[in-house]
Amino acid sequence: MKKIEAIIRKTKFEEVWEALREAGIEFFSYWDVRGVGQDREGRVYRGVIYDTSTIERTILSIIVRDKNVAKTVNAILSSSRTGEIGDGKIFVVPIEESYRIRTGEKGDESLYIKGKEE
Repeated sequence: MKKIEAIIRKTKFEEVWEALREAGIEFFSYWDVRGVGQDREGRVYRGVIYDTSTIERTILSIIVRDKNVAKTVNAILSSSRTGEIGDGKIFVVPIEESYRIRTGEKGDESLYIKGKEE
């Protein structure tokens, strides 16, 4: 199992959500965040200069079975990329164990609904 954390532009959230749904990823957590990065690029909008490091971001937290890591990462990459500074980052971290509180199932079985497995 892996935990995928993706920091994306807030404006790309709907596209990423749809791409994840199409990839068969039906559950994830997300929240809006702000951060500071190393890359800086000023943008001018109506005469006001904006620093791209202050673009609003959304962070996604997704736990997937090992077999679903590549398709999840590819869905995020393809749907969130603009090619400009500030597109975000994806982190993949190993998960030792997971448990479904309701049933006590653990491991991979805790991550999907029986009968709906891919």
